[in-house]
Amino acid sequence: MLRVTSLNVNGIRAAFRKGLPAWLQAQQPHIVCMQEIKISAADLTDDMRHPGQYEGHFHHAQKKGYSGVGLYLSPRAEAVTEGMECEEFDAEGRILRADWDKLSVISAYLPSGSSGDERQSAKYRFLDHFEQWIGDLMREHRQTGREFIICGDWNIAHREADLKNWKGNLKNSGFLPEERAWMSKVLGELAWVDVYRSLHPDTTDECYTWWSNRGQAWAKNVGWRIDYQIATPGIAATALKASIYKEERFSDHAPLTIDYDWAL
Repeated sequence: MLRVTSLNVNGIRAAFRKGLPAWLQAQQPHIVCMQEIKISAADLTDDMRHPGQYEGHFHHAQKKGYSGVGLYLSPRAEAVTEGMECEEFDAEGRILRADWDKLSVISAYLPSGSSGDERQSAKYRFLDHFEQWIGDLMREHRQTGREFIICGDWNIAHREADLKNWKGNLKNSGFLPEERAWMSKVLGELAWVDVYRSLHPDTTDECYTWWSNRGQAWAKNVGWRIDYQIATPGIAATALKASIYKEERFSDHAPLTIDYDWAL
């Protein structure tokens, strides 16, 4: 079995203070994909670089305290690479890829456009480039048989069932028609698989992975499903179980863990 966890930590230092290392040791995922680590390389402690049995890898944003993605791996990968050959967004630390013999796992943090028109425009530029990049990954999959899992905070709720207040968010970033259509293209024309939905096609209130810190969103479960594991069809078909952990809170996101019938 291969256990893969994705979590937007909203600051790795804060997540460590809230008990993330102990949870990882209890859950024993083989691969942990983190987003929004919000830390510079110089500020990583030894515990953050190598918690327990894990080997850590990080792609930091140039802007201090912003964005960034990370991977905790056990076993060690054959290769780890940063970015998607896009100068604008690689500077923000949004893509980190780990390769094994027949599998690659990617931690991805897609931009949010909620702060205003400028960032929404940047989000659309990212989606255009990312679409080309993951299209190339799918072609690689078809040509070589390599499987891919892209984990992360996609900052898009795809369907009405993926957020509590969908009617009130039709004009808000994260649920705009253009964003949802783009997600439909990824899962349709580009042939990627939403692994959680392949296992749980009809869940609503149980599927959320993010809750606003405003108001009583967490207490009232006014959430969004914006964290995904999107995979090539071969490995997606081996998914056994998906879980969203809510007993403890390490950030404003919940860890999404999926078990695959797969051996590295």
